[in-house]
Amino acid sequence: MRLLNLSTLFAVLLLTLSGCQGVNPLPKKKVVIDPTLPVVILTKNGIMRDMKTIAFEWSAIKDPRVKEIYVYKRASGAKLTNKLDYYESVGNRFKTHYLDAKNKPGIKYSYAFRVISSDAQGRLSKIYNVSTLPVLDSVAWIHAIAGLPRSAKIIWRPHANQRVASYIIERKSFKEEKFEKIATLYGRLHAEFIDEDLADNSIYFYRIRAKTYDGIISKPSKVVKSVTKALPKSVAQINATKNLPKKIKIEWSASKQKDFHQYYLYRGKDIDGSFELIAKLYNNHFTDTIDKDGKVYFYRVSVVDKDGLESEHEKKTVMGMTLPKPEAPVITGVKLIDKGIELSWKKTDARIKSFKILRKHKTGWLKESTKEYKNIFQTKFIDKNINPDSTYTYIVYGLDENAIVSKPSIEVKIKTAESDKIIHGKKNEPMQEVIVESQANKTDKNIQKTLTPVKDLDLNEI
Repeated sequence: MRLLNLSTLFAVLLLTLSGCQGVNPLPKKKVVIDPTLPVVILTKNGIMRDMKTIAFEWSAIKDPRVKEIYVYKRASGAKLTNKLDYYESVGNRFKTHYLDAKNKPGIKYSYAFRVISSDAQGRLSKIYNVSTLPVLDSVAWIHAIAGLPRSAKIIWRPHANQRVASYIIERKSFKEEKFEKIATLYGRLHAEFIDEDLADNSIYFYRIRAKTYDGIISKPSKVVKSVTKALPKSVAQINATKNLPKKIKIEWSASKQKDFHQYYLYRGKDIDGSFELIAKLYNNHFTDTIDKDGKVYFYRVSVVDKDGLESEHEKKTVMGMTLPKPEAPVITGVKLIDKGIELSWKKTDARIKSFKILRKHKTGWLKESTKEYKNIFQTKFIDKNINPDSTYTYIVYGLDENAIVSKPSIEVKIKTAESDKIIHGKKNEPMQEVIVESQANKTDKNIQKTLTPVKDLDLNEI
């Protein structure tokens, strides 16, 4: 009993699968050909074709026995026989047209037709061999405009076919092997495309395909080439001064660029650091005013053309520096004499033209006053304005012809005698003298920190 049920189930399943295949519309039994049934005959102009579509028109079928019309089809021009591949059914005998839109452009197809009654079928019609139209040609004329800044312009003549709905723009660079789609322009009357954000001085190839409303894409157009504009040439030479007070003068070779617009001047604190744009210039020179002595900066110059393209500038960097401070004078001695305190020094820098002295007077544990003596042209100074039992500290500065103050000398200190000794002045008492060591032999512990230049001191408050 169980085996019988399985057999029955298998038979039902087999029949179900056979009915779902849809390969042959008639049961697998001997086909009855009724020669009295009409044969499908196309009209005089009964075949129409396009790139993807083939349409047929036949004379009206008046025989009431006809229920439907079968369509047979085979591609690539293969001969049709009585064992044709069923393709589709026209389910109404009153229809006289059939349209097949599932074809490919430029392919040959063979069609045949036959009428079907409820218990028989008519004879096969004549075999009709029809080729779809070839793929649509692209635009007839295309041209590329070169020399544009970081862009390329392609122009073409709009396609003559009214069915064209859009254009597909394809591009490849000089190093690439295949074209890639980069844009789609909708509208048959489009006639130009501008490709932006391209590399400088680079070669690009372009072609266009037209696309119809029903999705047919044409052959590619002729390939055109465009070369983007090159960057301006960099300046050949840059110079920067190192001997001017409070400023650096930068000069560079003039650009010979035909469409020159201006120069960009960049400045950085380190040669490998970041640079900032400090000036846009039309002349090939610039003076950078800097209120510091011995200040070092690095400079770069680029050339900018009228299209805004900027030349490379990282490869040429020049160092400039304001005139540094003169070397500090060297104090050679300080001593008490009858007239006061005598301070002597020697000049170590040929730039020094005059001297100034900064004196500090300590009158208590926390109280201290300062005084400045200027326009000293000798290497000796006698301080007559002193008090007894006081400690004085001296620092000597040199000034060059630009009034640039040198680095400070070392500090020297000296203490005056008690009051009665200065007023009555015992002549048989030896005078006090401080021996000053050479600056070269001073250790770092004995050297005071560099003082703020006098120009930054407010001595009127003393």
